[in-house]
Amino acid sequence: MKIYDFEGFPNPARVRIALAEKGATDKMQFVHVDVLKGEHRLPGFLAMNPNATVPVLELGDGTTISECTAITEYIDHAFDGISLTGTTAKDRAVIHMMQCRAEQGVMDAVGTYFHHATPGLGALELYQNKEWGLKQRERAIAGMRYFDSVLATQPFAAGQHFSVADITLFVGLNFADFAKIELPADLPHLKAWRARMAQRPSMGG
Repeated sequence: MKIYDFEGFPNPARVRIALAEKGATDKMQFVHVDVLKGEHRLPGFLAMNPNATVPVLELGDGTTISECTAITEYIDHAFDGISLTGTTAKDRAVIHMMQCRAEQGVMDAVGTYFHHATPGLGALELYQNKEWGLKQRERAIAGMRYFDSVLATQPFAAGQHFSVADITLFVGLNFADFAKIELPADLPHLKAWRARMAQRPSMGG
C-alpha cells in the first residue's frame, strides 16, 4: 500500500498519526507529492484524486482512496490495535459526529483562513477571498471554545476514549499555530487536553 502525501502538512499528519496509533506505519510506502511545486495538479495525480488534495491511499489492487476520514476508516479496520472509529453503533456515531465537528469547526476553518487570508501562496491557492478567510478565523476560534466546553466534562473529544476526533482536533490546533491563530487564554480544558495529547508517541511525545 502507498500513501501519497506531503509530510508536515495537516491532512497528511492526521493519516500518519492514525497509522502510528495502529502500529502500521511500516506497512505503508510513502510517496512524496511536492504540493509547493504544483505536483498535486498534474494529470497523473488528478487521475487518483480529482480534488487535487493530499493524502491519497493506494491499495494493492490499484484502488485509490482520498479524504482523511475515509483513509482513516480503512486504516482502522485493516489493522489490529486501538479502535479509532468506535466498535459499537453508539460509539461509532458519536465519534463520527465529533470528528465532523473538529474537522469543520476547527481544521477546515483554519485551513480556509490560511488559504484565503495568507498572501503569496502561489500554487497552493489559485483563488483567494480575504474577507471569507477572516470570517473563517472567527469560526475556528468559536470551534476552539466549543471543544473547551466539551472537554470540561470528558477526557477526550468524543467521550471516554481516544479516537479519530482527537487526532483531527489536535492537528487542527497545530495548524492554527502555523496559521497564527492564537488559542484564547481562557480555554483551560482544551489546553490541558492538548498537553496530554502531545505526550502520545504518535503525536510526537
